[in-house]
Amino acid sequence: MRIRLAGFALIALCVLAAFSGWQSDAVAKDLPFKQGEKMVYQARWGFVSAGQSVIEILPDQIVDDVRTWHFAMTTTTNAGMDLIYKVRERKDSYMDLNRMRTVLYKEKEEGNHPRDVVVTYDWAKRTVTRNENGNTGDTISIPAGTIDPLGLFFFIRMNRLKLGDVLEFPVTDGKKYWDTRATVVRKEQLTINGKTYDTLVVMPDMKRIEDVFKKKDEQPDLMIWFSADDRQVPVKIESKVIIGTFVFELVSSTF
Repeated sequence: MRIRLAGFALIALCVLAAFSGWQSDAVAKDLPFKQGEKMVYQARWGFVSAGQSVIEILPDQIVDDVRTWHFAMTTTTNAGMDLIYKVRERKDSYMDLNRMRTVLYKEKEEGNHPRDVVVTYDWAKRTVTRNENGNTGDTISIPAGTIDPLGLFFFIRMNRLKLGDVLEFPVTDGKKYWDTRATVVRKEQLTINGKTYDTLVVMPDMKRIEDVFKKKDEQPDLMIWFSADDRQVPVKIESKVIIGTFVFELVSSTF
């Protein structure tokens, strides 16, 4: 059974970027995130501690002569979870600082399923190519402003969320392209480690994202709780999978 704990935290911590050719009327004029931001999440499987994920914004990088944001996520399961499914994964997203579209995306896994993925975005041709473990796949076409799975979370953050909002954005991991939709379904107050947050609950439509958490005959359920403040930080992420529910809760942050 193949379950990507890290894939959820991303993609599921799958949300970042505005893109050329489309822009929500609610897009914030000032970005709610900046270089140096770091968020640490404790993961659990049901009531069992499962590991930790860290999302951070590293120093700008130059990629193919383009200055980019550098977003990174690392996920590590703990010793107990390693006995069931070991994860040692890192994802890196490089997004054009000016146009906020992905230029380069990487995934490296050293757990149960080792892999090294590099996804390159060719905006002159509007195509993307994925190389996995040294093997280059087919080139696929993408629309303007396409982002990567990690960028998905920051895209949601940079919109001034309010109840009932529906955001639509293109996403690709180099294998497939998805028109993704995220809906703000409710307001909710929750407490994590003694700290209370007012939140807006967002439900991404993951019907086309088939490679994150696979169930036998159905798609996963994913919900994200964003703080109802200027930063709109994802403070909780929950995903139902075939063996139960994984929950990621924010335990520390640096802004």
